[in-house]
Amino acid sequence: MTTPSYEYHGLMAKTWDLFRGDTSQWEDRFFYLDVVTKYGGPVLDVGCGTGRILLDFMKQGVDSDGVDNSPEMLSLCRKKAAQAGLKPSLYQQEMDKLSLPRKYQTLLVPSSSFQLLLEASLPPVAIKRFYDHLLPGGVLAMPFMTLWKIGDPLETEWSKEVVNPEDGLTYRRWSHTRYDPATRLEHTIDRYEVLRDGKVIASEEHVQSPATLSYTQEQAKDLYQSAGFKDIQIFHEFTFEPVRPDDTTFCVLGFKPE
Repeated sequence: MTTPSYEYHGLMAKTWDLFRGDTSQWEDRFFYLDVVTKYGGPVLDVGCGTGRILLDFMKQGVDSDGVDNSPEMLSLCRKKAAQAGLKPSLYQQEMDKLSLPRKYQTLLVPSSSFQLLLEASLPPVAIKRFYDHLLPGGVLAMPFMTLWKIGDPLETEWSKEVVNPEDGLTYRRWSHTRYDPATRLEHTIDRYEVLRDGKVIASEEHVQSPATLSYTQEQAKDLYQSAGFKDIQIFHEFTFEPVRPDDTTFCVLGFKPE
């Protein structure tokens, strides 16, 4: 079977919401909601996936569109939207090729999805596409992760099991990550298994090598500046407190000049 060109497919897509569980109290949700409340809509959710942020905000009356490169994640988003009586405008596009019919006051890129752009040429192109899709005075809000710092292990692994109440089956995910400080790239192997009565009845292995690009605070700020953003602000995790030097999760806001 040919592996799709997009990362989120198969059991990874199918179990995405299952493994995340209840996200209603996640700190980033409240942060993005504050951003949208302060700076207004319309809103574009880049990397919207199954609609965690997009559908939540639409239920609250926020004019929002979504874009993602995975048709499988978008299909799940449409299904959830229909169940909630919502009709979002969804687009299947890559970040660096973004071309949508309208412009936005607020553009969000949740879950550090921007860091999935791995080739050196792509982040500057993508953030310029974001800039071009903003209205004058519009804001781009993106979280970033510094994936490794001196003293951290270069390899980690973890596993998790959950029971799906819809089918009664157990789903298991095992994940291994390896970080290369020389390239700032993280490499991942994820194994997904479906179990019935303790026996594996289906499995998939997803290898992303590389998978994610790490950013320092300065690198993220430079990226915003290169695209033309002004009044760039960096915050501590998902708060409006000033960023701290040792923060490995931080959010960046930048504004398109009026």
